[in-house]
Amino acid sequence: MKMLAGIGFIAAAVACFAVMDTTTKVIAATVPVVMAIWTRNLFQLALVSVTLLPKRGRALLHTRKPGLQLARGVLLLGCSVTAFYGVKAMPVGEFTAIVLITPLVLTLMAAASLGEHVPLLRWLCVVGGFAGALMVIRPDGDQFDWASLLPLVIVAVNTGYQWVTGRLAKVEDAGTMQFYTGLIGTLAMTLVLPVAWVSLPWTTWALLGLLGVLGTLGHLLLIFAYARAPVAVLTPYLYLQIAFATIGGWLVFSHAPDFWSTAGIAVIAACGVCGTWLTARDERRPLDIARTSPCSRT
Repeated sequence: MKMLAGIGFIAAAVACFAVMDTTTKVIAATVPVVMAIWTRNLFQLALVSVTLLPKRGRALLHTRKPGLQLARGVLLLGCSVTAFYGVKAMPVGEFTAIVLITPLVLTLMAAASLGEHVPLLRWLCVVGGFAGALMVIRPDGDQFDWASLLPLVIVAVNTGYQWVTGRLAKVEDAGTMQFYTGLIGTLAMTLVLPVAWVSLPWTTWALLGLLGVLGTLGHLLLIFAYARAPVAVLTPYLYLQIAFATIGGWLVFSHAPDFWSTAGIAVIAACGVCGTWLTARDERRPLDIARTSPCSRT
């Protein structure tokens, strides 16, 4: 029953992320990227400050690794910026599918960095994932746009972000990490906010607020899920986000993937699930969430 609850939480989490990406695509046509990311980070900083500062006080601000905290904040900011432009340029379902190559790359890099032997099947899963991405992007296609490569940039940037997160998680408190991530993102965007500021209707501000709510709720649901079920059990359900994102793109933008995009999405999902199974089979220690989580891009 507890494991079933975990699966329910993970499904709800990725549904939040899919709605968040769809909402981002809606507002991307009228809202500057600086304002969108500033609002998201400010919401996170305010939420962490209101909930944790009264209980923790100065202890929340104490960090042993300020350099890594800065690197983590900058890398997540890079993910957010490239994701904003990527989801603006691509259909939501296809964008999500390419970004979800990240767990494959993270697992492979983690094994390689520890000097572990990487089985052939795991290499094939990674190669298959990128092959699926190429089927979605289709570099030689008539409708190819260089902006379609942005999700692959996110995969690269997020690899660094997850690596830093894994190192910090061993020595830092989760609340402290979230505080500094929100603080760094807010400060960086505030510096350029006067240049990018435009007047927005209240409906757009409501959508920006919705992004903050969905992002915070999604990550909270992830925590609930991982507290109730093993990562190896939950990770395959992360790929439900592709289905939710595709439905969102169809309902809001009347976009349905063509044959090759659908095939590429299927290949990416299959390789991702297979990679998770191989990791669970080959590793004796528990899986690290940072190695199998979706891109924390907002």
